[in-house]
Amino acid sequence: MRQGWRWFGPSDPVTLDHARQAGATDIVSALHEVPPGVAWTREKVEERRAVIEDGPGNRTHLRWSVVESIPVADAIKREGRDARAAIDAWIASLEAVAAVGPHVVCYNFMPVLDWTRTDLDWPLATGATALRFDQNRFAAFDLYVLKRPGAAADYDDAQQAAARKVAETLSDDDVASLIRTVLAGLPGGTTKGLSLDEFGEYLAAYAAIDATRLRANLIAFLEIVAPVAQTLGVKLTIHPDDPPRPLFGLPRVASTAADFAALFAAVPSPANGLCFCTGSLGVRADNDLPAIAERFAERIHFTHLRATRRDTDQLGFQEADHLEGDVDMPAVLAVLMAENRRRGEDETIVLRPDHGHRMLGDLATDEVRNPGYTAAGRMKGLAELRGIMRVLDRLPDAALAAFR
Repeated sequence: MRQGWRWFGPSDPVTLDHARQAGATDIVSALHEVPPGVAWTREKVEERRAVIEDGPGNRTHLRWSVVESIPVADAIKREGRDARAAIDAWIASLEAVAAVGPHVVCYNFMPVLDWTRTDLDWPLATGATALRFDQNRFAAFDLYVLKRPGAAADYDDAQQAAARKVAETLSDDDVASLIRTVLAGLPGGTTKGLSLDEFGEYLAAYAAIDATRLRANLIAFLEIVAPVAQTLGVKLTIHPDDPPRPLFGLPRVASTAADFAALFAAVPSPANGLCFCTGSLGVRADNDLPAIAERFAERIHFTHLRATRRDTDQLGFQEADHLEGDVDMPAVLAVLMAENRRRGEDETIVLRPDHGHRMLGDLATDEVRNPGYTAAGRMKGLAELRGIMRVLDRLPDAALAAFR
């Protein structure tokens, strides 16, 4: 498996040399400066490729192997195939990417918000900090800050009482911080930061869209773009919902094995694939990650490897060390590595460590431009993953299968 590293472009304080020093060989990047619905140009994609791959001659060569992400415009999620202008722009971006080199493209279909957290620097016993989703803080935001109409129906009496208790402790600064964290659009996200009023308007636009409608719009989108990707030799990989359940009354349709089975049955093109994110899927106790990986192994072309630890309520969670938490990482890796052995060199799976803790020198600065994507925590995660992979790589096929 190819060891990747997410890089947010020339403005990223974590540099390409940092990626090299962490031991990565493949870069995961995108044109984050281009808003959703606007077509990428071949010229701009080539500029990014050149920065990544045409480095100084004395540096370890890096390969831009995955685009994460070409953002799917909100209009596509609401209107499906009727959002033809936005779909055409997405296809133009796909064609620009394929012409330059990367042949794996990640995307997500989460409406309005991308991945969501309530805390970006949750203190750990080690002195490091982690990303966290606290269900009570989230409910307090929904019920008492956003004051979403009908929100109470999504929480039982105990959850409402816990949320009220949290809300009573929030200062004005706490409220402002929570608004920024939940609605700001986190790094790598494909949604822009929103004000409370703007967010309310977006929610209203989805009032008539349930999971059935959202899934139909996703399928309609893929029915148009997957044949293009297949012709171009590109693998599309959908990222799971994060968290993998409805938020703010918005539907989610990429959270479980049943969701993926429905998607692949509806659009069986080999270009229709999966970004297997262990952290996102691991938040649900009913998701058996090794089983999901085995079931959809041939569809997995890209994987985010991280672990989460669920709270006792099974709704809140925090980012754990890569080999800890609720994810059986060695078992997942055994499945992925077995699949990888069956593939040709050009089809190998790209992995990347995800959402590392803020630690060591990364604690020394007050400004963290990309929470979850500081250098030291991800380097630690990649080193841990590499160690497990080195051991598993020594096992023969039969032993690797038995390991799972």
